Amino acid sequence: MTIARSLLLFLLAALAEIGGAWLVWQGWREHKGVLWIAAGVLALGAYGFVATWQPDAHFGRILAAYGGVFVAGSLAWGMVVDRFKPDRYDVIGAAICLLGVAVIMYAPRGA
Repeated sequence: MTIARSLLLFLLAALAEIGGAWLVWQGWREHKGVLWIAAGVLALGAYGFVATWQPDAHFGRILAAYGGVFVAGSLAWGMVVDRFKPDRYDVIGAAICLLGVAVIMYAPRGA
C-alpha cells in the first residue's frame, strides 16, 4: 500500500508541477493573461506541498526520484495536451528515468 500511495503522490505532484508550468507558459508565451499565470503559480505551490506527503522522509531522495517522474510526465503531458509526438529516444530516455525512480524509491534498503 505504501508504494501505491507513493506512486499516486508522484502522479499528483507531476500534474501540479507540469500543469502549473504549462499554465504559466500559456499565460506568458501564448498571451492568455495574468489569470493563467496566477493559476500556474498556485499549482506550482501545490506541487511543493504534495512532495512533502511522500512516505520517505529524505528530501533529496524524493526530489531526485521526482526528477525522473517529471521527465516522463512532461513527455506524456506534451502528447496529450500539445499533440507532441515523442521519438524512440524520448521514450527510451523516459523509461530509463522511470527505472531510476524505481531504484531510488523502492529498492530494498538495510536498516
